[in-house]
Amino acid sequence: MALEKEEKIVIPDENGEEHLFEVLFTFDVDKTEQSYIAVVPAEQKDNEEVEVFAFRYEEKEDDDENLSLYQIESDEEWEMVEEMLNTLSDEDLT
Repeated sequence: MALEKEEKIVIPDENGEEHLFEVLFTFDVDKTEQSYIAVVPAEQKDNEEVEVFAFRYEEKEDDDENLSLYQIESDEEWEMVEEMLNTLSDEDLT
């Protein structure tokens, strides 16, 4: 599934409650062959300040519509995602 800007996904929380998120962007890291996704809660999309959530993800080979999301746990991964967020924010401002 090619994720595009303005796409929405549903992510369940630890209680199984489903929440709608808007995809900000996705990116792949060639060196590690990992894919990442950054999302914001759909209800916060138009707010000036939003809480951004980032995950490592894998597309399920047999199903284009489903993603497996994984929490980012290493500092190295977080730094990479933050750098990408900063780069995209800077581009949006210019």
